[in-house]
Amino acid sequence: MTTPLVDLKGRSPWSVLPPLVMGFFMVMVDMTIVNIAVPSIQKSLDADLTSVGWVNSGYLLSFAVLMLPAGRLGDRYGPRMLFLSGLVVFTAASALCGLADSISLLIAARVIQGVGAALMTPQTMAVITRVFPAKSRGAALGIWGMVAGLATIAGPVLGGFIVEDWGWEWIFYVNIPVGVVAIVYSVVTVPHLETHKRYFDVVGTLLAVAGLFLLVFGLQEGENYDWGKIWGPVTIWELIGAGLVVLGVFLVWQHRLGDKALLPLRLFHYRNFSLANVSAFMISFAMLGIFFPLTIFLQSILGLSPLAAAMVNLPASLLSGIVAPFAGRLSDRINGKWVVATGFGFIAVSLLLVYSVLTPDVSEATLIWCMIPFGIGTGLVFSPMVNLATAGLDHRTAGAGAGAFNTIRQVGSVVGSAAIVAMLTGRLATTIPNAAHDVAAGLPADLRQPFATIFSGGDVSADTIQQGFQPPAGVTGEAAKRIGAAAQQAVGDGFTVAVKDTLLLVVAALVAGGVAALFMSPTRRASDDAVPAAGAGEASEEPAAV
Repeated sequence: MTTPLVDLKGRSPWSVLPPLVMGFFMVMVDMTIVNIAVPSIQKSLDADLTSVGWVNSGYLLSFAVLMLPAGRLGDRYGPRMLFLSGLVVFTAASALCGLADSISLLIAARVIQGVGAALMTPQTMAVITRVFPAKSRGAALGIWGMVAGLATIAGPVLGGFIVEDWGWEWIFYVNIPVGVVAIVYSVVTVPHLETHKRYFDVVGTLLAVAGLFLLVFGLQEGENYDWGKIWGPVTIWELIGAGLVVLGVFLVWQHRLGDKALLPLRLFHYRNFSLANVSAFMISFAMLGIFFPLTIFLQSILGLSPLAAAMVNLPASLLSGIVAPFAGRLSDRINGKWVVATGFGFIAVSLLLVYSVLTPDVSEATLIWCMIPFGIGTGLVFSPMVNLATAGLDHRTAGAGAGAFNTIRQVGSVVGSAAIVAMLTGRLATTIPNAAHDVAAGLPADLRQPFATIFSGGDVSADTIQQGFQPPAGVTGEAAKRIGAAAQQAVGDGFTVAVKDTLLLVVAALVAGGVAALFMSPTRRASDDAVPAAGAGEASEEPAAV
């Protein structure tokens, strides 16, 4: 029997976990569930594709930008209050999303939903860190990691079922009963934790929000603006540069304020916290990097429906959920860095297997088997990584640390998405014309010129690939069929090469994350479970400093 770190009035720390993971599951699912509903939303609200893209971008943007101040607010006003506030905002915004009768209202509701998600997410880690004793914290974070793994792929699968049977509105309505149950459960079980109502860094908050907004917006929307001008003479790269400058000023300001800062930089003096953030950035980069090209490949090249494409990844997702709790418990018993590094290795092996078998006619079963190590790897990575990151956080910095960790993780997703989209589209501009040249060599001489005109415009974007290439005007009958088949072969061959090249970038990110894990130091096992008193110089489980 473990001793709780706070007075739970005779209850087990495990009684606190259900509302935390319910809220976190909704947050994570809503990052991906909308993608499957894009065509339905576009048709229902008579919106263009760019506007519908903002349904997801608005959520991700407000979510990423506000997590850092939300974490610090949890330290100041208590994680219980912030978590409950986030649940209420998220649940109410979900209702607004379902009721939206225009694309602008839906985007606005999604931005508000992102605010609720930002208020909730850092508090889930902070409460677990402060309520669970050291000997069982890894197991609790294993459940947290299981939720992250399941939600990543559950979004498209659940979305597919819901959209096909009930309509796109219900991907938001289903949050309402879950949110209400989580709110009631939180009121009953989540304890009031000690707060530290000291100086609040308003200037730092404004700098962080402005810098992250400019950076995340630039990276997230760069592809939509072709990495060029946005408004007048302002370009995407100038926006990203301005964001980096503002974040640089933010760091200088944080250094000046010391422990009063929104983000106390002393957190990064501890090796495990810093390296766990590197690993979190890389795993988030990789997760987006895996699913974006593979999802397009499954639907555009293999011809699967959105739901069938999501089902290819389902076994790996379920396996991740099974492995995660055991990984959390294992990290309580051995040095967690070995568990994390092993997880990164499994994911890298999975991608290399996919790389080795990927062809335009690869079977779904083959890809499912290749993704099995991916499920094991994600199950091994998340909870021990969080355990290592939070081992050096005490009750004064748990919220700030959780906010920083989740912000960096979310920015990793945005950077990964931008990098993968840019690399994939860049490679397509080369690989498809090259494949078309090779295929043309096998056509009769009288068909080569009509075939070449299909690719002469140079438009090889993902949208074009999904819509398909049509034979040129004036070509009919058997010649049209042969040219169409040749074009399909060229697209399949070229897209396959581009996806494989893109996967190598993801493997490189995984190697970097695994190496960061290997350089982590062992955490000291605390002999008692007491949280350090305010003003204590170190947490009882603090990892070795760099």
